[in-house]
Amino acid sequence: MIEASRAAGTRVARRPRTARKAEPLADPGSFISLYQEMTQGPALFQMGVPATETFPATLFARLRAHAIRAEASAAPLYPDPRGEIELRREIAGYLAVARGIHCSPSQVIITGGYSAGLGLTLSVLRLAGETAWIEEPGFPWSRKGLKLAGLSLAPIAVDGEGIDVGQGICHHPGAKLALVTPGQQAPLGATLSLERRLRLLEWASERESWIIEDDYLSDLQLSGRAAPALAALDRGGRVLHIGSFSKTLSPTLRLGFVVAPPELAGRFADVAACLAPPPGPAVQLATAGFMREGHYLRHLRRTKRAYAAKREALLENLRACASTGAMATPGLAVLLELPKGVSDVAVAREALAFGMSPSPLSAWYASADEARSGLLLGVATAPTRNMARACVRLFDIIRRFVDLPGR
Repeated sequence: MIEASRAAGTRVARRPRTARKAEPLADPGSFISLYQEMTQGPALFQMGVPATETFPATLFARLRAHAIRAEASAAPLYPDPRGEIELRREIAGYLAVARGIHCSPSQVIITGGYSAGLGLTLSVLRLAGETAWIEEPGFPWSRKGLKLAGLSLAPIAVDGEGIDVGQGICHHPGAKLALVTPGQQAPLGATLSLERRLRLLEWASERESWIIEDDYLSDLQLSGRAAPALAALDRGGRVLHIGSFSKTLSPTLRLGFVVAPPELAGRFADVAACLAPPPGPAVQLATAGFMREGHYLRHLRRTKRAYAAKREALLENLRACASTGAMATPGLAVLLELPKGVSDVAVAREALAFGMSPSPLSAWYASADEARSGLLLGVATAPTRNMARACVRLFDIIRRFVDLPGR
């Protein structure tokens, strides 16, 4: 737009200024507010975040820099929507050895982490209006994802053998989906027993239902060898296996994968191409090189040793602080149960001011009536130095809530 003036001549008109709208604040009770609260950090005892001291950052940065240069010099073509074949081959080979899953690279679809894998899978299955079994307690993000996909949720209790398959069959036999964490139940850490695995697979086959296997932390089993994946037992093509590199490498990579049954591999490719493309090639090629050269397996072995030592140190320091209070070790967390009437959410929020971010156990329950109060302390992010001081501080915070008037 221009403006003319006899005295000043012709010039470009000034653009009118528009007032910037302030970023709306998230509702304190909304899901995104909870998400931001549980993922902020870095902080001590934060779950879902790997330790930085065990990761070979310099080595991975070198591999990634090489992959970026290769990507920049390549022809400007659209990548394979299923992901780079180099990474899909490495994942297929790794799963055969480590998780007992024998699949071809064509069944492996690269995704932007676990959540993207879940979204891709739900888009393929198209189960809106159906009922889904979920673990109680279970991962809040998965629960919200199923709701957003239009499914009705059926919380199924978890015990020392994992999800109670019998309860699910008894109360919700017609469900079309079960979302489970059979390797290490999130968050209580139980491994799904062989008897229940077989019964779950039998139910899915008879009902023509689907099972989504969230392979949560199975690569980081600290006690003994990890059980084979549920998909390794699947002969009917009912299990969709989802994994990620968020806990083993870094959540900043936003890198995961889905292993689809052979008859669904084509539809996964179609949906990925149109609705859910994978991350850029560079991060995929860097990860493929990291795996191909043997660094990934060495990194896992080193990390598990470090985490096992951290867990023992954390338990020792917690026992020194607590005269009472139950403690358990579910996977890569230590569960500290709180006294009756103490809000784990309130304690967790208070701890944030001191650089600590334990996860409140109650947030993992779909039903408030079933929720237990406790703190999940992430082992990976437990301090290597001054752990005793951090534990003393945490118990000081808990005691203040115990001594509040009216408690």
